[in-house]
Amino acid sequence: MRDVRRTPTHRSGDQTSAPSAAGARSAPYVAGVVTALVGFTSSFAVVLAGLRAVGATPEEAGSGLFAVTVAFGVGIIVLAAWHRVPVTLAWSTPGAALLVATGTVDGGWPAAVGAFALVGVLVVLTGFVPWLARAVERIPPALAQAMLAGILLPLVLAPVEAVAAIPLLALPVVATWLVVTRLAPRWAVPAALVTCLVVIAVELARTGTTVTGSLLPALTWTTPTLTVPAVVGIALPLYVVTMASQNVPGAAVLRSFGYPVPWRSAMAVTGVGTLAGAPLGGHAINLAALSAALAAGEEAGPDRDRRWLAALSAGVTYLVLAALSGALVAVTSAAPAGLVEAVAGLALLGAFGAAALTALQDTAGRTSALVTLLVAAAGVTVGGIGGAFWALVAGLVVRAVLERPARGETPPTG
Repeated sequence: MRDVRRTPTHRSGDQTSAPSAAGARSAPYVAGVVTALVGFTSSFAVVLAGLRAVGATPEEAGSGLFAVTVAFGVGIIVLAAWHRVPVTLAWSTPGAALLVATGTVDGGWPAAVGAFALVGVLVVLTGFVPWLARAVERIPPALAQAMLAGILLPLVLAPVEAVAAIPLLALPVVATWLVVTRLAPRWAVPAALVTCLVVIAVELARTGTTVTGSLLPALTWTTPTLTVPAVVGIALPLYVVTMASQNVPGAAVLRSFGYPVPWRSAMAVTGVGTLAGAPLGGHAINLAALSAALAAGEEAGPDRDRRWLAALSAGVTYLVLAALSGALVAVTSAAPAGLVEAVAGLALLGAFGAAALTALQDTAGRTSALVTLLVAAAGVTVGGIGGAFWALVAGLVVRAVLERPARGETPPTG
């Protein structure tokens, strides 16, 4: 993919009324704020859960949330201002889900941080080393999506488990998500989060529990180390998931709206951002996929040449939201067990459905995809290496043995 500095696009016609002209001028900025609010509130709980799962303390997880938000906020501003393209970035939500499924590895939190740093190096290399990009593209999409679906399966069950375990606390959250999904789907998870925070506040008042920890964001340094289980069990699957589920779809979304993708710049910015944020606890940043359309589509205004301002606005808003990371960590750490995880599960429901559908729609490769999904969902750890890696290995083996046609045979069609 080639780099671009400017994007030639057609300009829309003149506005015929002052109110519509004012609305058109403000549309990119409003769309950027909405992009950031939806992106942050919909998945920050997943990020915190992932960092805590691989060994971070609440303070280290808060530092990671702050660092990764600042990193991609700054990255958005740099890319949007440089290329005048509505390119947006995000943290790797599927990558955070992977961390939840993986758990602690040999070497603990410092080894996980070392894996995050290695992912940053690999992402930078992907932008400038053609064979590495081709190697990622050679991974069968069905197996990559099956691995992601298997990783997400235990997480999307969290709302069900929460309703069974703490019904009086979880049911209001799930009910809010259901109603708002019917009325305004984009705001369903943020609304569920607000309900969750209200439920937490009421429960803390009822039990007389106080929130501990600083409400202000703070950075905590961790010196990275590398262990084989962390490299194989965290770094490689995290890189694959981030590329296959975020960077490639994110580029496709931007291209679908008629904008060339600044691929090398994006990989350089996200890779360096990931590398810089790793010692502070950040796991990975990448091209936005789910929220990318908010800044690049019609909601960002009729003038396509001004939509880059939506990305710029989103970047600035993310920097403001980063200041809330300390308070969110403190409040959610005091929540009843399973409640915040329920919100995370609701946030991942759409991603799980899309991944499962993509993985299983090809009947010719369904067996290998199913094996990949099930091994990933089982979360087995062998030799200190988590299930995501073994899921991909198992799927490739099944694919080679059962689904690759023998020489001279015609591949089956589904």
